[in-house]
Amino acid sequence: MSNIKSTQDSSHNAVARSSSASFAASEESFTGITHDKDEQSDTPADKLTKMLTGPARDTASQISATVSEMAPDVVSKVESFADALSRHTTRSGAFNMDSDSDDGFDAHAIFESFVRDADEQGIHIRKAGVTIEDVSAKGVDASALEGATFGNILCLPLTIFKGIKAKRHQKMRQIISNVNALAEAGEMILVLGRPGAGCSSFLKVTAGEIDQFAGGVSGEVAYDGIPQEEMMKRYKADVIYNGELDVHFPYLTVKQTLDFAIACKTPALRVNNVSKKEYIASRRDLYATIFGLRHTYNTKVGNDFVRGVSGGERKRVSIAEALAAKGSIYCWDNATRGLDASTALEYAKAIRIMTNLLKSTAFVTIYQASENIYETFDKVTVLYSGKQIYFGLIHEAKPYFAKMGYLCPPRQATAEFLTALTDPNGFHLIKPGYENKVPRTAEEFETYWLNSPEFAQMKKDIAAYKEKVNTEKTKEVYDESMAQEKSKYTRKKSYYTVSYWEQVKLCTQRGFQRIYGNKSYTVINVCSAIIQSFITGSLFYNTPSSTSGAFSRGGVLYFALLYYSLMGLANISFEHRPILQKHKGYSLYHPSAEAIGSTLASFPFRMIGLTCFFIILFFLSGLHRTAGSFFTIYLFLTMCSEAINGLFEMVSSVCDTLSQANSISGILMMSISMYSTYMIQLPSMHPWFKWISYVLPIRYAFESMLNAEFHGRHMDCANTLVPSGGDYDNLSDDYKVCAFVGSKPGQSYVLGDDYLKNQFQYVYKHTWRNFGILWCFLLGYVVLKVIFTEYKRPVKGGGDALIFKKGSKRFIAHADEESPDNVNDIDAKEQFSSESSGANDEVFDDLEAKGVFIWKDVCFTIPYEGGKRMLLDNVSGYCIPGTMTALMGESGAGKTTLLNTLAQRNVGIITGDMLVNGRPIDASFERRTGYVQQQDIHIAELTVRESLQFSARMRRPQHLPDSEKMDYVEKIIRVLGMEEYAEALVGEVGCGLNVEQRKKLSIGVELVAKPDLLLFLDEPTSGLDSQSSWAIIQLLRKLSKAGQSILCTIHQPSATLFEEFDRLLLLRKGGQTVYFGDIGKNSATILNYFERNGARKCDSSENPAEYILEAIGAGATASVKEDWHEKWLNSVEFEQTKEKVQDLINDLSKQETKSEVGDKPSKYATSYAYQFRYVLIRTSTSFWRSLNYIMSKMMLMLVGGLYIGFTFFNVGKSYVGLQNAMFAAFISIILSAPAMNQIQGRAIASRELFEVRESQSNMFHWSLVLITQYLSELPYHLFFSTIFFVSSYFPLRIFFEASRSAVYFLNYCIMFQLYYVGLGLMILYMSPNLPSANVILGLCLSFMLSFCGVTQPVSLMPGFWTFMWKASPYTYFVQNLVGIMLHKKPVVCKKKELNYFNPPNGSTCGEYMKPFLEKATGYIENPDATSDCAYCIYEVGDNYLTHISSKYSYLWRNFGIFWIYIFFNIIAMVCVYYLFHVRQSSFLSPVSILNKIKNIRKKKQ
Repeated sequence: MSNIKSTQDSSHNAVARSSSASFAASEESFTGITHDKDEQSDTPADKLTKMLTGPARDTASQISATVSEMAPDVVSKVESFADALSRHTTRSGAFNMDSDSDDGFDAHAIFESFVRDADEQGIHIRKAGVTIEDVSAKGVDASALEGATFGNILCLPLTIFKGIKAKRHQKMRQIISNVNALAEAGEMILVLGRPGAGCSSFLKVTAGEIDQFAGGVSGEVAYDGIPQEEMMKRYKADVIYNGELDVHFPYLTVKQTLDFAIACKTPALRVNNVSKKEYIASRRDLYATIFGLRHTYNTKVGNDFVRGVSGGERKRVSIAEALAAKGSIYCWDNATRGLDASTALEYAKAIRIMTNLLKSTAFVTIYQASENIYETFDKVTVLYSGKQIYFGLIHEAKPYFAKMGYLCPPRQATAEFLTALTDPNGFHLIKPGYENKVPRTAEEFETYWLNSPEFAQMKKDIAAYKEKVNTEKTKEVYDESMAQEKSKYTRKKSYYTVSYWEQVKLCTQRGFQRIYGNKSYTVINVCSAIIQSFITGSLFYNTPSSTSGAFSRGGVLYFALLYYSLMGLANISFEHRPILQKHKGYSLYHPSAEAIGSTLASFPFRMIGLTCFFIILFFLSGLHRTAGSFFTIYLFLTMCSEAINGLFEMVSSVCDTLSQANSISGILMMSISMYSTYMIQLPSMHPWFKWISYVLPIRYAFESMLNAEFHGRHMDCANTLVPSGGDYDNLSDDYKVCAFVGSKPGQSYVLGDDYLKNQFQYVYKHTWRNFGILWCFLLGYVVLKVIFTEYKRPVKGGGDALIFKKGSKRFIAHADEESPDNVNDIDAKEQFSSESSGANDEVFDDLEAKGVFIWKDVCFTIPYEGGKRMLLDNVSGYCIPGTMTALMGESGAGKTTLLNTLAQRNVGIITGDMLVNGRPIDASFERRTGYVQQQDIHIAELTVRESLQFSARMRRPQHLPDSEKMDYVEKIIRVLGMEEYAEALVGEVGCGLNVEQRKKLSIGVELVAKPDLLLFLDEPTSGLDSQSSWAIIQLLRKLSKAGQSILCTIHQPSATLFEEFDRLLLLRKGGQTVYFGDIGKNSATILNYFERNGARKCDSSENPAEYILEAIGAGATASVKEDWHEKWLNSVEFEQTKEKVQDLINDLSKQETKSEVGDKPSKYATSYAYQFRYVLIRTSTSFWRSLNYIMSKMMLMLVGGLYIGFTFFNVGKSYVGLQNAMFAAFISIILSAPAMNQIQGRAIASRELFEVRESQSNMFHWSLVLITQYLSELPYHLFFSTIFFVSSYFPLRIFFEASRSAVYFLNYCIMFQLYYVGLGLMILYMSPNLPSANVILGLCLSFMLSFCGVTQPVSLMPGFWTFMWKASPYTYFVQNLVGIMLHKKPVVCKKKELNYFNPPNGSTCGEYMKPFLEKATGYIENPDATSDCAYCIYEVGDNYLTHISSKYSYLWRNFGIFWIYIFFNIIAMVCVYYLFHVRQSSFLSPVSILNKIKNIRKKKQ
């Protein structure tokens, strides 16, 4: 390796001179960047290009000098431009630098030079092979479960007993069984099998991701002799598992995402000591160039709900991020999902380059692998229901199965052939005479494999490889290499590259980037805090400094603490946990580093909002305006806010699910609000719950804030001097007392310190002690959060599981738990064969389409950055009944956009003609067409059969007998092969239907509607294996033969699948047509078109679909000089298409066509009453089966009721008891806040389903979504509020008579439930999304709760806010609930609640106070005494009601007001949904307003 032969050098330089120019041009044109050599310094790539274009040199040292400056992957970039590299690791084939050059470029020489140069500098490159022997994995046998319902709650004791029994005796199932494999360093292994075969589990076991297997893993996995357990402890960073799902921080840009991953893996020792910044930039540009991501650098990654890069681009970001992790062993799980055929091939070639040049090892699962992709691999293994049925070289797979008796059909890809063998119902070509000899079941295939010479040879190869490898040498190389990479302060035994505090720094920087990327959320939080501070500050505006304002001052401080406690709830989020788990698997950073980094990053932004909030609130409310008081209160508010924020984050870090975290946090929030000592003071707390106040940080913060506000304050008595008025005013203050807590006889004022000591048992000397306690709370919560985050393990499971409807479960006969037959039979994906699907031709009777659909010169334009962007450019075509039209193009070409535009689902500027039988489409078009979306969105709680029945009832004419609709549903179930799981609930991914079953259901939902015009399908085969894809296309073929018109987008069609279509519409980026016309037999017509117009000749072994995508330059790194759109416009075929379209319009428009929907086309197929009946049944059924949702309601009401009841247990007859009764009612009403959050979280799913799918098909009227959701919620709220009533009202021990209890029940359990269910739904249906609804709900509730008269009596409200007291519905609920509890309730003050004073000499207390008591409230406890008169301020509960501006006589008046608010909520709910979502009024749209402001600013500039 020290020298390269001179002949090779001369050859190399000759090639370099002729091809380097094209390389430079290729890179420049690809990246779209023009380099100015006078202004920019040369990068290593530039130096390499100059060297290759300069004079020939005879030594390899010149090459080495440049290559040594480059990262290893830069060499891969050079080779990726070639788009062709030898499959075998032992070859280094030549390839072209661009399409016009015939010269090759020998990358092997450059790589050899790089390796030598790295060796000279002592830099080691890690590599290792993998041996897998007899590996098995078990998971929980959840193959068929019975769905729980509300009935389980009604039988709760039995349900709990069954749950405990099932947990203790969990049955296991074999997921993979006795799998073997050998992958030498630099090899690529293709893992084939249908979904459910165990491919993903095999990769996870190989990568050491075994925590989730509840039954454990057996067998031996070693990496060049290093056992897996040791590998995971010492060298985990080198083994990477890349999952199927693309999880990223959606608000980060592509550049930020890649930069972060590379920065976490930046080695300390870099070739030629390039800087970290240069290293990160070069590697990022490398990966972005390879995968075509440079144009997306500043685009957000996004997700399903945040707009960002396309799905295909997001997949490429995932791949690039995984490569940035610098593993030596990769396990890629279905990494081509969502990629078009050309990009999928480029991905496979990129991985091939990595294994060839860096000697990394790759295991890859691909569901739809073309022959070209298959040929890039070295070895292949096939799994069938968890059993291995083959492992060996890829070119030996066909002969092995041919020897078995199976033949590969002509033009079928090898991977497709191998996967088809694992389908018991698929089409198999068998050698004559072998029909009864070939294996059929997984067991038979495995037996044949275990007894084959190929298996014996594989075992010998594994044994030989284990003998060959030097384990100690491998460890030594790994240790030395990792020592070179690790930064200075990284622990010696750590497998992370950068030090812990460097990880924290990087995570903090990323935290700032995430917050900046989601600016709207931060702005909303700050603005809401400012708005809230203005509202609250103005409510408490210039609070009196006298005793009348003391309670209000405490209310201001309590509200400030409570508001930021509630804000802490917003930090309970689980959406980032999958990202954290992924990055932990990549060994990018410690999860705890992210926990610290996110806390540090969010702190400044929280402080901005808190500071604005506090300053406004402090000065508006008139708190103690001294510097000491201001900064002390500010300090403790900040400390408490951070401590409670840490508490909620700690809770979320320890919980497994969001529902668990919300339940615990709800209880904590209730504790925080009740045990802050504001509502119930320490002296009034019952001993059994008093300890709660001591373990919450808010109690200490509130004490110090009160001390800062009241210390040294003299509060004059205001209207509380007893006695007063009349002749009493002439008497000395020595004979009076201030009727206020902390007063002293003969003193007309109250000291603030006395007030705090008597009311709260607070003393000023505790102020700074509390500061230390708060620090302990804060640090404790953060430390616990860090620990839980670091060591949190994923939930153990057993893979996908079907859940059957209660009472109809198909009990599957399982063998004992050790048997590998326990693999879910249904999970193995039943397929309909040609026999099963052909036996039901009568199903397709009367399915012939009734019209020809034509689109002519269709353009679609959207507003874009102040201008316009055209997504579709004059696209024309037609769909004729009985034909299938494929819609193809690379990612971003506009396939889905065209489909949505034709289906009338896009909103924008649409021009052109869309006609049915030559006439414009009418109102019935959406209902008479079927649209199978790419996303499989269904109601999780319905069964497959119920979902199909609902669609049939809603979308077929009402006059048809229901029995006919149901019979057709059963036929569709049989045709789609869904009989085995027709009674299974849809569920969620991983616990319900799998990907293929969901896709079949999506198709079935459209088929049962019997669309008589057209069937649209958007990527129906995406995410499916080749056999499932073939089955779906065969179904579509049968539909087209029956006369159906079909327009279908497709991403990765095999040759056989592609040729099932009759016609192709091919688009390129920009929505421009490249071809529209027939495909022809064996694709002859379309191949002839491309070859005739300048494309290379298509080889007979090639996939025509891949060929045409390659020809037009589709793919991440592909480019062509020909303008195929221009060629299409100048072609004969284009003219023929134009003529055909015009002829169809002319001919069909002249024909008399009888309307299929009557004289007046109806938008809906059924009446409103008919729709209401079945939509209500569906919604009610969904609620009945949503056990988790119902349980969360029950726990909230039950625990909340018990908490309130026993916190205020036996309120008694004292003065404090009156306050406690009021606060008990107040907190009972506050409980509606989390209840409304639950309602909104549930309702958003049905709204999204309707808006995304059902409304587009005009299934039923939009108002039914709202009304049925409201009606379905009510029974559960009435039931659980009754539980709340029993558990909270009676422990208060106020009044037990039936009449009073019944009125309380009527007000709270019926009227209040009717009100707040409607309020929660109204706000949700007004909002654009759930987070916005939560913010708006919080603002509305804070308004209504603040102005209901509890925290601030109406007598102290500024005049301009008294209207809000009258407008707040919570005012009337509080009045009624408190009025029922306190009416005619006698008051007996406790000794410490009495106010003492001395009467004038010669007078008794009774005589002295008699004139005063005739006009005022209260009583004298010792009327005959002549000194120390004991005065109680209230005599009966009605006196207290008057004090809070309420009367018992308002009860039935308020009852009538309730009905006004209830009906207002329902009417407003319907109206706001119509305005914001149905009509979509632009003048009401915040987004539209913001865009208009931006446009005005741009025009001014």
